[in-house]
Amino acid sequence: MTLSHSPAPCWDIFCAVVDNFGDVGVCWRLARQLAAEHGIAVRLWIDDLKSACRLVPSVLPGLDVQQVEGVEIRHWTAPFPDVEPGAVVVAAFACGLPDGFVDAMARRDPKPVWINLEYLSAEDWVAGCHRLPSPHPRLPLRQHFFFPGLDRQTGGLLREADYDARRARFSPADFWRGLDLLPPAPDELRVSLFCYETPALGELLELWRQGPTPVTCLVPEGRALPCVAPIFGLTDLRAGDRLVRDALTVQILPFVAQPRYDELLWACDLNFVRGEDSFVRAQWAAHPFVWHIYVQDEDAHLEKLDAFLARFRPGLEPAAAEAVTAFWQAWNRGQGVAGAWLAFRQALPALAAQGKAWSSGLREAGELAQNLVQFCKDKIE
Repeated sequence: MTLSHSPAPCWDIFCAVVDNFGDVGVCWRLARQLAAEHGIAVRLWIDDLKSACRLVPSVLPGLDVQQVEGVEIRHWTAPFPDVEPGAVVVAAFACGLPDGFVDAMARRDPKPVWINLEYLSAEDWVAGCHRLPSPHPRLPLRQHFFFPGLDRQTGGLLREADYDARRARFSPADFWRGLDLLPPAPDELRVSLFCYETPALGELLELWRQGPTPVTCLVPEGRALPCVAPIFGLTDLRAGDRLVRDALTVQILPFVAQPRYDELLWACDLNFVRGEDSFVRAQWAAHPFVWHIYVQDEDAHLEKLDAFLARFRPGLEPAAAEAVTAFWQAWNRGQGVAGAWLAFRQALPALAAQGKAWSSGLREAGELAQNLVQFCKDKIE
């Protein structure tokens, strides 16, 4: 690893870590794509490098400046260093930029293209706000809102140029062998589980334990483990643990880098995902999935959940559409999953077919990094 002190890279991306991994996951994926696929020099500012090094093991949390996979990663600290802003400045998820840096942006000639990269939402109002400018109240600057999304009226979703090639090379048999697991039995359900804390998890695991067919549940290290341990009479779980009780097998996985997580999604029959980054990857994986949306005040997150379901359901037969709605809502409300599971389980074949069609349709919106690069290029020129 070598250090880079380039005074004015082409792009600055600012990431304030709020949800442990979701924010930094999206920002790292974007930064890496810009560098690898578009030849852009990127300076990625992260305020929590300890979270970053879970997703990017090469990151050293004790370094203020480091070069990783073609991206210059900077520790976002206070006071903020005196640096020259790049030609494009991306504030991820409405994070506030340091005052001194904003003043430096106003002094720059030409002014940087200032992007507010928003959260993903399927709500109807997003298309009307995508690309809208917003002038700064006191400085000769304006930012543009850029929304990820599911159609051509938005910025699309992040997807690496080599995604299809990696998928074509993927061997499920090798993946399972690497985890010291046999290939799944004909009647077995393989599930990946990446979620927030919820009482619904214990209810679902107990249901699987008592079920008529085997379920193998792969759980990356994280916030779900305290909800898993009591099913086995334990108080603590760690990577490498494999627990078997009746029809249920649970294997705890170490937290993995992003490309390895894609493989987990490809290998499993059903994927529980959370937040934004893993939610997007599950859609590209085109397997049945369950989204655990980040909780917001006044249940605003449930409106976003319903907005996505309203777009996702039309390709399904009524029974499958009803099963998805019931189970997703029960999962996100933290209760009632046992009553909704059987119909959802029966809908998995329909969801597998829908997943392929859905993933194909998402490509029509274009790819987020490419769309963002073109937007900024038009503004600079």
